[in-house]
Amino acid sequence: MVTTAGETQEEPSMTEQLAAFVGRMHIGDLGDAALDRLKRSIVDALGCAIGAIGQPTILKVRRLVTEFGGPPLVTLIGGGCSAPDRAALYNGCLVRYLDFMDNTAIRGEVCHPSDNLAALLAAGEYADATGASFLAALGIAYQVQTRLLDIPTMRAGINYTTPLSFSVAAGASSLLALDEWRCAQALALAGVGAVSLAAIQAEPVSEWKGLASGEAASRALANTFLARNGITGPMGVFEGPMGLFHLAGAQPPLDWSRERLDVPLRVSIKKHNAEFQSQSAVDLAIRLRDAHGIDAAKIAQVNVEVSDGAYQVLGGGAYGPKDQCWIKEQADHNLKYLIAVALIDGEVWPAQFAEERIRRDDVQSLLRRVNVSPNDHYTKRIPDEMPASMQIVMTDGAIIGGEQAEYEGFHTHSMDWSAVDVKFERLTADALDAGRSIAIRQAVRQLETIRLRELTELLAW
Repeated sequence: MVTTAGETQEEPSMTEQLAAFVGRMHIGDLGDAALDRLKRSIVDALGCAIGAIGQPTILKVRRLVTEFGGPPLVTLIGGGCSAPDRAALYNGCLVRYLDFMDNTAIRGEVCHPSDNLAALLAAGEYADATGASFLAALGIAYQVQTRLLDIPTMRAGINYTTPLSFSVAAGASSLLALDEWRCAQALALAGVGAVSLAAIQAEPVSEWKGLASGEAASRALANTFLARNGITGPMGVFEGPMGLFHLAGAQPPLDWSRERLDVPLRVSIKKHNAEFQSQSAVDLAIRLRDAHGIDAAKIAQVNVEVSDGAYQVLGGGAYGPKDQCWIKEQADHNLKYLIAVALIDGEVWPAQFAEERIRRDDVQSLLRRVNVSPNDHYTKRIPDEMPASMQIVMTDGAIIGGEQAEYEGFHTHSMDWSAVDVKFERLTADALDAGRSIAIRQAVRQLETIRLRELTELLAW
């Protein structure tokens, strides 16, 4: 901040501190391990996006983008072009819709860092950015979104698209080479209009659950362009009167002068197509099923214990009862359904969320015999572990049980490149030929050596 004689130097607002952080970060701040993990998240997110093309809900979004048009400035995944904010909306909904992409968590909060990907692809392609600058911007966005989880959001009834709006503005400001003043305005504009209700995740869950982050990222990107044009925003969006800290009822100590780009090392990739906090429980159900040859038709009851966060969102706690489950958006956030379908089918992939599968009598009957309860000890082990235990009671009285603290893909047991490739190939098999599939993944692996457009050109066919 600039002062004149006789003026007192005021403490920079958190928005200004965050803008200074954005301004000093570059790809060199991503260590080799963090950079490698970030690239794995990109491949994983692109696989999820491509796998969602053609879903009925996604077609509704595409219809809007096509009807409203816009200058053909940046790429729509799967083919076509539009304005950056429209591309961020459509591509962002693609990344999010299957609910199969990456996550980070603290105790009581969770987010999807790859929700930033589509908006930053649009900003980077518009700016004709290098792959290196895109990776730096995405690393910034991952850091900002995850560190802002320290502010109570879901715990305060605020949806996690709120931190996302700040992180998109941060990453896009980096790609558009905004100075610190304009970056601060972008953060303020994106953040002040970003507050949405955690009711998005509550029963009865609607289609908006899978689209809200794409819409929030699109809006944050549009606001960043407004800031580039000189529009100002409220610098007190965090700590000022009626700011986010006031709304959340907490002001956590966040020192952006000490932050580095290390969050990718704490990012988890999903092994199963289910809400993040269910991953260990779903993995355990499949492991017990396969190890003991369980016939799901002979299961009398299943008792599951998970952390309090998982129970509140997925098990029938504060976000509503889970005994009714009829559509995809309900099913992938319903631990009773997820455990039941895992025990019957032996996997949880997009096919398990076809409406015909969800409504079938076998899974509808079994999910009503699944009981979920919170375990305080498990809650205390979050986020370094993701504990879950299960007791399966058979009709003949036999009891099969087990406990699990992580899964392949959890940040302490990261999914290696081979597993990421297998997941990508399976998700995209119906959309991509082998040559394009390999080319996309190769472009991501060497992204710091090419221009971003070399990747985005591969995403249209």
